[in-house]
Amino acid sequence: MSSAAPPSVPAGGGEGGAAAAAPTPSVPNISAQTGGGEAGAAVPPPAASGGGDGGEGGAAAASAAPSGEGDEKKKGTALLVLGMAGSGKTSFVQRLNAHLHQKKKPCYIVNLDPAVDNLPYDPNIDIRDTVKYKEVMSQYGLGPNGAIVTSLNLFVTKFDKVLQLLESRSTSNDYMIFDTPGQIEVFTYSASGQIISETVAATVPTVVVYVVDTPRCDSPTTFMSNMLYACSIMYKAKLPFILAFNKTDIMSHEFCVEWMTDFSALQDAIDESSSYMATLSRSMGLVLQEFYGTLSAVGVSAHTGAGMDEFFAAVDKATIEYHEEYVPLLEKMRADRDDKDEAAKDATLAALKADRQAAGEVVVDARRNVIPRQTDDDLPTGPDIGPDDAGLVDPNA
Repeated sequence: MSSAAPPSVPAGGGEGGAAAAAPTPSVPNISAQTGGGEAGAAVPPPAASGGGDGGEGGAAAASAAPSGEGDEKKKGTALLVLGMAGSGKTSFVQRLNAHLHQKKKPCYIVNLDPAVDNLPYDPNIDIRDTVKYKEVMSQYGLGPNGAIVTSLNLFVTKFDKVLQLLESRSTSNDYMIFDTPGQIEVFTYSASGQIISETVAATVPTVVVYVVDTPRCDSPTTFMSNMLYACSIMYKAKLPFILAFNKTDIMSHEFCVEWMTDFSALQDAIDESSSYMATLSRSMGLVLQEFYGTLSAVGVSAHTGAGMDEFFAAVDKATIEYHEEYVPLLEKMRADRDDKDEAAKDATLAALKADRQAAGEVVVDARRNVIPRQTDDDLPTGPDIGPDDAGLVDPNA
């Protein structure tokens, strides 16, 4: 395949939107307008769309702390909205936006879906202002999912700029809402998605919201598939987690809550199913009983707005959980990482010292200098050196 220049980047608009024009055909550009100012930096060519561990601190998170007098202001909560394709994530984000505006609570919205054509809300930061999804797909010969992952990789290379915007806005906005791509796996199980979730969680209080399509869960097998996905995401993210059963205007979510709290009710529903997956669903349902005990589940409707008050009450509870459980865990992970790095450094220095000594050198301080070992042949010969030889005799004596 012949090499092609990376896609051009369109100029963006809107308050706080990430927008820039590519300075050269080979280097797209990312920036974000914040009121009257603009902060931008060039984005290098896209990273490989394969795996690779994002790891903690996989991306630079150089965040500028907001200036202020007195005690530090309370930061808003970031909501990472995830869910299966068709579960109503984008409509749910719009309902959150409308509800918060109705309550006169400011919010900050980030769109991370490069493939969406139309949004019912106006995002403050939009990945589409930085990366053109269709050009990525055509010029790099990628499929739909590969183009989404590559677009996220492009965006995340300068995600520290987004973090600076988030932290500067975190004290003036009660909530920061992230709308993720429709294909859940390309965000949840990609290195770029892990970098985004971990760096955001290290910057502001963060809660994962898993949106479930309630009408599709009327089948016990589909219900178990959603719960397995939710369990996987929760243990991977290690963040406070909320199950939002969407579309309750079509079907009530009470049967889902009953299946989560009463295993016999789930077993009866599975027994009525003739699917070959019934045995597996029964076994997994028993395994997930412990998982259900740690979940906060609410029913919502993105269409009518029902359940919004209950949802934000669950968010407030999850924010407290973030401060009580995640922050100490994060500090412990940082301390363990520092100890591991220090141990690796000491091991390297010890190996260096052993190698130097084996080569006939005396290592005084392996971090600074090495003194060659002297042998008898290297010692000076002749009479002892006296004061006259040292030039210390008074010439007038």
